[in-house]
Amino acid sequence: MRHMLKLVSAMGLAMALGGCGEKDAGGGPSGDRPPQPVGVVEVTASAQNILVELPGRSRAFLEAQIRPQVSGVIMERNFVEGRDVKKGQSLYKIDDGTYKANLEQANADLASAEAAYANAKATIARYQKLIRSDYISKQDFDQAEATYKSAQAQVQVAKAGVNAAQIDLNYTRVAAPIAGRIGQSSVTPGALVTANQQQVLATISQLDPINVDIVQSSTQLLALKSKLKAGKLMAPDTAEVALILEDGNTYANKGKLQFTEVTVNEDTGSVILRAEFPNPDGVLLPGMYVRAVRVDPNAILVPQKAISRNSQGDAIAMVVGADNKAESRTVTTAQAIGNQWLVTSGLKVGDKLIVDGLQKIRAGSPVEATVVSKAAAQ
Repeated sequence: MRHMLKLVSAMGLAMALGGCGEKDAGGGPSGDRPPQPVGVVEVTASAQNILVELPGRSRAFLEAQIRPQVSGVIMERNFVEGRDVKKGQSLYKIDDGTYKANLEQANADLASAEAAYANAKATIARYQKLIRSDYISKQDFDQAEATYKSAQAQVQVAKAGVNAAQIDLNYTRVAAPIAGRIGQSSVTPGALVTANQQQVLATISQLDPINVDIVQSSTQLLALKSKLKAGKLMAPDTAEVALILEDGNTYANKGKLQFTEVTVNEDTGSVILRAEFPNPDGVLLPGMYVRAVRVDPNAILVPQKAISRNSQGDAIAMVVGADNKAESRTVTTAQAIGNQWLVTSGLKVGDKLIVDGLQKIRAGSPVEATVVSKAAAQ
């Protein structure tokens, strides 16, 4: 009996000691633990290159090849090679002596036609009165009416001749059809040119803005479309493009993707993407080799150590949620950029992402967040 009392007393003492130890370890009743200190960074968005570099060539936004539309000898060249020209500016002057004579002849033909028309008109007016009194035959009236209509048509022909002669005379002044930068002249004053000849007199290129034709393999294009469909990349019509110049420097201005060619080149298995870039300083010139990089202006990058995987392989991030409790988020990562993940879904700008103290917490745990710098979070 005495032995049994000793055993009961020992068990009671052990239970009491255990209860005291549990209270001391937790700082309070079981389940009421203090907030765990964690380090957090605020999620932000920034412009980020997200695709591999692609080769490309710059192309003029507009290009006009200057050819003569009338034949003759070049009398003047009215521009400086390599300089900007305005739309409508005179570039060349072709000898216009023959064309002035043709215009004078056309005006004379018009005057003759108008005189004949006036005479025929007066005749038909008299015949209309005489036919009622039977002073002339129906045949004479019909002939007068035909003469009147023929004279009327000859006036229209003569007017067309005057217009054609005037157009040819105007073409002796070779004007710039667009504004832009003009290149080398292939002729000098004294050269004979012919209408619509194959040889180009000069070429005008509009360089601001300027186009860049980017070559992309059909395999890369399919991969791009898959990522767009999955929401891992932004749509092409809002995507920005950066350029790396031949000297390795990055071009200062971003461009916009304009269109993708609808057919694949059977010989190379590639397609052409065209991007448009502002070029106010004329840094980009037609034919220049460049490398293009697609840019996401609202990319969310987070430290790799802030992302873990669950048993299903899903990417998991912990954020500070309501009531300062840890919250688990399933996120989608597109690619690793340095020591960061590009996150395309699951996080938004302003979220407080936990980067330190992850081993001590789980979803629902109270936390005490301290903001750390992004450099320290890497």
